[in-house]
Amino acid sequence: MSPRDFDRFAWHLSEELSILNAAMQSLASSSSRAAAEDEDAGALREYPVLAAVDTVVFPRLAAPLFIGREMSRRALEVAQDEDIPLLVLAQRDANTENPGFKDLYSIGTEITVGRVLRMPDGTQSLFCHGEHRVEVVEVIYERPYLRVRGRRLVEAGEPQADTPAMMRAALALYEKVIDLNQNIPEEALVAAMNLEEPGWLSDLVVSTLGISVAKRQSVLEIVDPIERLRVLGILLAEELDVLELENQIHEQVQQQMDRSQREYFLREQIRAIQEELGEGDEFDRDVSELRERVVNSAMSDEAKQKAEKELGRMAAMPAMAPDIAIIRTYLEWLLDLPWGEPEPDTIDLKHTEAVLDAHHYGLEKAKERIVEHVAVRKLAPVKMRTPILCFVGPPGTGKTSLGKSIAEALGRKFVRVSLGGVRDEAEIRGHRRTYIGALPGRIIQTMRTAGVVNPVFMLDEVDKLGFDFRGDPSAALLEVLDPEQNHAFSDHYLDVTYDLSHVFFIATANNPYAIPPALLDRMEMIEFPGYSNIEKCLIAAKFIIPRLLTEHGLDNVGMQFGESSISHIIQNYTYEAGVRNLERELANICRKAARRVAEGKKPRRRITPANVHLFLGPHRYLPTRIEDADAVGVATSLAWTEAGGDLMPVEVIIMPGKGSLMLTGQLGEVMQESAQAALSYARAHAADYGFADFDFEKFDIHIHVPEGAIPKDGPSAGITLATALISALTNRPVDRRVGMTGEITLRGRVLPIGGLKEKLLTAHRGGLKLVIIPERNEKDLVDIPRPVKRALDIKLVSHIDEVLALALLEPVIPGGSEAPAKPRRSRKPKANGGAPAAGAAEPANVPAT
Repeated sequence: MSPRDFDRFAWHLSEELSILNAAMQSLASSSSRAAAEDEDAGALREYPVLAAVDTVVFPRLAAPLFIGREMSRRALEVAQDEDIPLLVLAQRDANTENPGFKDLYSIGTEITVGRVLRMPDGTQSLFCHGEHRVEVVEVIYERPYLRVRGRRLVEAGEPQADTPAMMRAALALYEKVIDLNQNIPEEALVAAMNLEEPGWLSDLVVSTLGISVAKRQSVLEIVDPIERLRVLGILLAEELDVLELENQIHEQVQQQMDRSQREYFLREQIRAIQEELGEGDEFDRDVSELRERVVNSAMSDEAKQKAEKELGRMAAMPAMAPDIAIIRTYLEWLLDLPWGEPEPDTIDLKHTEAVLDAHHYGLEKAKERIVEHVAVRKLAPVKMRTPILCFVGPPGTGKTSLGKSIAEALGRKFVRVSLGGVRDEAEIRGHRRTYIGALPGRIIQTMRTAGVVNPVFMLDEVDKLGFDFRGDPSAALLEVLDPEQNHAFSDHYLDVTYDLSHVFFIATANNPYAIPPALLDRMEMIEFPGYSNIEKCLIAAKFIIPRLLTEHGLDNVGMQFGESSISHIIQNYTYEAGVRNLERELANICRKAARRVAEGKKPRRRITPANVHLFLGPHRYLPTRIEDADAVGVATSLAWTEAGGDLMPVEVIIMPGKGSLMLTGQLGEVMQESAQAALSYARAHAADYGFADFDFEKFDIHIHVPEGAIPKDGPSAGITLATALISALTNRPVDRRVGMTGEITLRGRVLPIGGLKEKLLTAHRGGLKLVIIPERNEKDLVDIPRPVKRALDIKLVSHIDEVLALALLEPVIPGGSEAPAKPRRSRKPKANGGAPAAGAAEPANVPAT
């Protein structure tokens, strides 16, 4: 409320109280006036109208009105000239400048004007007295002023037995309200206690309450005084609740202010005592300690200059200033970060090889890369840049654990940050200090945890970064993982550059295609292929089982896991490319054996395939199997999955129809296009394969890939689709022991694919004898384990004719005999032999599950 409004309110209140006495004196004559009202209650009268803003005038009460609008002044002049009363109607919306009748309430108060004063600002102050409630019946005209015709409303309703009790209850509530509201004078309570009419009491009390115009108007419109008294009780109870809450909040604020003033006074006393004793102030000691740490710190010149500037700001502030804690936290972050020279590495090739071999089996590429790094560090320790590696492979293949082994081999500290599900760029770069609770990003937080400038820093699950309206965290990682930029990494919270060039960054991912190309380009990718069953057996026997026996206290029990039992667990209780679930199942066996030992029982010391089910229950997975018999229209494809690989049969049947091609089994767009290409090739070369008379317009072809709940996509099933299709068209069965993978073109060429190692490991586990792969994938055979290559007959092909010659058997003729049928084209497939070709495999998508 402005001072001007407050003065008007005070004047209004004083004037109202001044006429309360006069009103009380006229109480004796109220009965005669009521009789007069009853006589002319139904008569219609004309009234000039005053539109009141934020004011409701009640009968038998005085009130000041302020007139500033032209139409209101005209109405007042007309009333004075014609010697007729005015009608005051409350305005619905206080912001309406020139209200019409629709902007006013229809029930108001007839007033008599006491005196009129002209104010310095040009407005008029009108002191009036309410006489009667009036209901507007008709609008005569609205311009140049509002003139209406209305009738007076006579109060109806007889006093009831509970009326005195209701009046006393209202007065009691009113007294409590006055105690809590300093704006209502005590004289108002005295006046209310001397009123005996319930209607008059209600009008007086409501006129003094600080409630809205709508609530006051609702009371004015109630003609029955008893009902008005009931509404008054509700309004007083609501006002009392609000006032009590305000008083409670005021007391809490006052107590807090008193406590703060008391603490300030006591702290000033402590400060004066410490100065007398020569001990100094605690705040000054903190500033001096921080300044000494900044001087002795090895931080960069830029960071030291920033720290000294913040220290100057901190020293100039009062000890109780709220920004002190923010500045102190910022300085502690700067001082706790590692600065200066990196810790020396362990430059020992034999030690590095020994540590890596002691903890991991296989992974020759990753181990070789680390040993090469150590060798270069030995020859050029200063000039060499720290590599940034990305380990890509299925879960459980040892990516994270190899990072720990690298840190141990190099003699560095190992730290790890999981980036899975991170969607906010501030998680990497931090928040600016303008935000409450701001902190550095995860990179700086982890560097403080490491305590050295050259840790082995693992960014786990980098392929699972997300992005939304808060930013793209993968874009923020571009600066972190770029050797040309990370020597001056900028965190939003620190606001100074930080050197990350000495950090050995290692990222891990399961799916390289989910990593943004710009981020993948900054890293050296090392693939972690899945393990074969033979490799899993060796890993379990050499690494996992000895560690589990030690962890479960079974070193001296003499438990033995045979190779056959480990292989049995791998095939029937796990389905993965790594060894994580295998370790979990072996730990399950160890726990059950440890329980028997703890109970004093004799454990089973030898685990065999026959008693594995006693520990692990029935088989969880059915081993991958080939078809039971050679069949027409059924070929076996090799698929890559995140768990390694799988055998994927493709089924084709031909039935009477309208020449349509049906594809089922949740096939993706690429795989559907491969099926279309295979069909187009078969139709184009129908004469070459002996089904030139087949009418494609009268038969439907249905291609289905089983396990329809699993999505499948990729081009590598192209030759399998073509083989199954041509098998169904020529009635020649497909050898069930043959598996194949390769993309097909419309000219029948076989293009290279990806994931060859996982596919050949799956073929080996599934019992296939012959595997057909693209000729251009010959270079990838160098990564295949020797036992797998010895067990499989791997054929390299470049055209679909070579595939058909290897996979299709003689046609089946009713009656049990077979008739020779040879394709007109014939190309001799190239057997697996000789040195593999050099070069990198062309990237290609493969069926995924």
